[in-house]
Amino acid sequence: MKTAIYPGSFDPLTLGHLNIIKRASMCFDKLIVCVMVNSKKTGLFAPEERVELIRRVVSNLPNIEVDASTCLLADYARKRRARVIVKGLRAMSDFEMEVQMAVVNRKLNPNVDTMFLPANEKYTYLSSTVVKEMVRYGADLSDFLPREIIQDVKDKMQELVRRGG
Repeated sequence: MKTAIYPGSFDPLTLGHLNIIKRASMCFDKLIVCVMVNSKKTGLFAPEERVELIRRVVSNLPNIEVDASTCLLADYARKRRARVIVKGLRAMSDFEMEVQMAVVNRKLNPNVDTMFLPANEKYTYLSSTVVKEMVRYGADLSDFLPREIIQDVKDKMQELVRRGG
Protein backbone atom coordinates (compact mmCIF):
# COMPACT_ATOMS: atom_id res chain seq x y z
CA MET A 1 0.00 0.00 0.00
CA LYS A 2 1.42 3.37 -1.01
CA THR A 3 0.99 5.86 1.82
CA ALA A 4 1.70 9.58 1.71
CA ILE A 5 1.50 12.33 4.29
CA TYR A 6 0.19 15.83 3.66
CA PRO A 7 1.44 17.83 6.65
CA GLY A 8 0.47 21.35 7.65
CA SER A 9 -0.93 23.53 10.37
CA PHE A 10 -4.34 23.75 8.62
CA ASP A 11 -5.47 26.56 10.92
CA PRO A 12 -8.02 26.60 9.37
CA LEU A 13 -8.23 24.20 6.42
CA THR A 14 -8.78 26.26 3.26
CA LEU A 15 -10.17 25.36 -0.15
CA GLY A 16 -6.58 25.43 -1.37
CA HIS A 17 -5.63 22.74 1.15
CA LEU A 18 -8.70 20.74 0.18
CA ASN A 19 -7.73 20.95 -3.50
CA ILE A 20 -4.29 19.50 -2.70
CA ILE A 21 -5.89 16.77 -0.53
CA LYS A 22 -8.25 15.69 -3.30
CA ARG A 23 -5.54 15.67 -5.96
CA ALA A 24 -3.00 13.84 -3.77
CA SER A 25 -5.59 11.28 -2.68
CA MET A 26 -5.87 10.16 -6.32
CA CYS A 27 -2.12 9.40 -6.40
CA PHE A 28 -1.88 7.17 -3.32
CA ASP A 29 -3.70 4.28 -1.70
CA LYS A 30 -3.77 6.22 1.56
CA LEU A 31 -3.21 9.90 2.31
CA ILE A 32 -2.65 10.96 5.89
CA VAL A 33 -3.51 14.60 6.46
CA CYS A 34 -1.39 15.40 9.49
CA VAL A 35 -1.88 18.50 11.61
CA MET A 36 1.63 19.50 12.63
CA VAL A 37 2.40 21.91 15.43
CA ASN A 38 4.38 24.87 14.06
CA SER A 39 6.30 26.62 16.84
CA LYS A 40 6.33 29.84 14.78
CA LYS A 41 2.54 30.05 14.55
CA THR A 42 -0.09 30.75 17.18
CA GLY A 43 -3.13 28.66 16.42
CA LEU A 44 -6.72 29.82 16.21
CA PHE A 45 -7.82 26.21 16.79
CA ALA A 46 -6.17 23.61 19.03
CA PRO A 47 -4.64 20.73 17.04
CA GLU A 48 -7.41 18.34 18.17
CA GLU A 49 -10.06 20.79 16.94
CA ARG A 50 -8.31 21.07 13.55
CA VAL A 51 -8.29 17.28 13.23
CA GLU A 52 -12.04 17.17 13.85
CA LEU A 53 -12.75 19.99 11.38
CA ILE A 54 -10.67 18.29 8.67
CA ARG A 55 -12.34 14.93 9.34
CA ARG A 56 -15.72 16.54 8.83
CA VAL A 57 -14.63 18.06 5.50
CA VAL A 58 -12.99 14.89 4.08
CA SER A 59 -15.50 12.37 5.42
CA ASN A 60 -16.59 11.50 1.86
CA LEU A 61 -13.02 10.65 0.75
CA PRO A 62 -12.44 6.99 1.67
CA ASN A 63 -8.64 6.85 1.53
CA ILE A 64 -7.99 9.85 3.77
CA GLU A 65 -6.89 9.56 7.39
CA VAL A 66 -6.55 12.64 9.60
CA ASP A 67 -4.03 12.71 12.44
CA ALA A 68 -1.94 15.14 14.49
CA SER A 69 1.69 15.02 15.50
CA THR A 70 4.17 16.99 17.54
CA CYS A 71 7.23 15.02 16.41
CA LEU A 72 9.53 15.73 13.48
CA LEU A 73 7.87 15.01 10.15
CA ALA A 74 10.67 12.64 9.09
CA ASP A 75 10.13 10.60 12.26
CA TYR A 76 6.36 10.64 11.81
CA ALA A 77 6.76 9.37 8.23
CA ARG A 78 8.99 6.55 9.46
CA LYS A 79 6.53 5.60 12.19
CA ARG A 80 3.61 5.58 9.72
CA ARG A 81 5.64 3.78 7.01
CA ALA A 82 4.97 6.58 4.54
CA ARG A 83 7.40 6.98 1.66
CA VAL A 84 6.11 10.32 0.34
CA ILE A 85 5.46 13.74 1.83
CA VAL A 86 3.07 15.88 -0.22
CA LYS A 87 3.55 19.64 -0.22
CA GLY A 88 1.44 22.24 -2.00
CA LEU A 89 3.22 25.19 -3.58
CA ARG A 90 1.60 28.58 -4.15
CA ALA A 91 4.60 30.58 -5.37
CA MET A 92 8.34 30.43 -5.94
CA SER A 93 8.89 31.69 -2.39
CA ASP A 94 7.14 28.53 -1.12
CA PHE A 95 9.39 26.42 -3.33
CA GLU A 96 12.66 27.68 -1.83
CA MET A 97 11.60 26.95 1.73
CA GLU A 98 9.94 23.63 0.87
CA VAL A 99 12.98 22.33 -1.02
CA GLN A 100 15.11 23.06 2.06
CA MET A 101 12.65 21.13 4.22
CA ALA A 102 12.55 18.25 1.70
CA VAL A 103 16.35 17.95 1.85
CA VAL A 104 16.31 18.00 5.66
CA ASN A 105 13.53 15.39 5.79
CA ARG A 106 15.45 13.17 3.36
CA LYS A 107 18.60 13.54 5.47
CA LEU A 108 16.68 12.55 8.61
CA ASN A 109 14.77 9.77 6.86
CA PRO A 110 16.46 8.50 3.66
CA ASN A 111 13.33 6.45 2.80
CA VAL A 112 11.10 9.48 2.31
CA ASP A 113 10.69 11.66 -0.78
CA THR A 114 8.74 14.88 -1.18
CA MET A 115 6.22 15.42 -3.96
CA PHE A 116 5.33 19.02 -4.80
CA LEU A 117 1.89 19.86 -6.17
CA PRO A 118 1.42 23.36 -7.54
CA ALA A 119 -1.64 25.13 -6.20
CA ASN A 120 -4.62 25.45 -8.46
CA GLU A 121 -4.46 28.98 -9.89
CA LYS A 122 -7.71 29.82 -8.06
CA TYR A 123 -5.91 29.39 -4.74
CA THR A 124 -2.40 30.77 -5.28
CA TYR A 125 -3.19 33.80 -3.10
CA LEU A 126 -4.92 31.84 -0.35
CA SER A 127 -3.47 31.07 3.06
CA SER A 128 -4.89 30.36 6.50
CA THR A 129 -3.38 33.67 7.67
CA VAL A 130 -5.27 35.60 4.97
CA VAL A 131 -8.49 33.76 5.88
CA LYS A 132 -8.13 34.60 9.57
CA GLU A 133 -7.72 38.28 8.71
CA MET A 134 -10.84 38.18 6.50
CA VAL A 135 -12.83 36.52 9.29
CA ARG A 136 -11.92 39.37 11.64
CA TYR A 137 -13.59 41.81 9.28
CA GLY A 138 -16.67 39.74 8.53
CA ALA A 139 -15.86 38.97 4.88
CA ASP A 140 -17.78 36.32 2.94
CA LEU A 141 -15.72 33.12 3.33
CA SER A 142 -17.49 30.89 0.81
CA ASP A 143 -14.69 31.22 -1.78
CA PHE A 144 -12.00 30.47 0.79
CA LEU A 145 -13.16 27.78 3.23
CA PRO A 146 -15.05 24.49 2.92
CA ARG A 147 -18.70 25.22 3.69
CA GLU A 148 -18.72 22.56 6.43
CA ILE A 149 -16.44 24.63 8.66
CA ILE A 150 -17.26 28.28 7.86
CA GLN A 151 -19.47 28.73 10.91
CA ASP A 152 -16.90 27.04 13.18
CA VAL A 153 -14.24 29.50 12.02
CA LYS A 154 -16.54 32.50 12.52
CA ASP A 155 -17.54 31.29 15.99
CA LYS A 156 -13.91 30.69 17.02
CA MET A 157 -12.88 34.17 15.87
CA GLN A 158 -15.78 35.77 17.76
CA GLU A 159 -14.70 33.86 20.87
CA LEU A 160 -11.12 35.10 20.43
CA VAL A 161 -12.29 38.71 19.97
CA ARG A 162 -14.48 38.48 23.10
CA ARG A 163 -11.41 37.30 25.06
CA GLY A 164 -9.48 40.30 23.78
CA GLY A 165 -7.33 38.47 21.17
